Amino acid sequence: HDNKPIELWSNKVIKEKIDYIHNNPVEAGLVFHPEDYVYSSALDYSGEQGLVRDVTVFRLLS
Repeated sequence: HDNKPIELWSNKVIKEKIDYIHNNPVEAGLVFHPEDYVYSSALDYSGEQGLVRDVTVFRLLS
């Protein structure tokens, strides 16, 4: 009941949400960098290959 849908209406909002998700393990003190968390897609977004193959990375237009 605490989940509230957020409309992803712009590239800025999408990037904010992706960054928020990627930074959760850092905020929790599990890793120092988002890319270090093995179950995160942050590594894929940095241009490297993460744990899961064929991850769709959204390329946001500026």
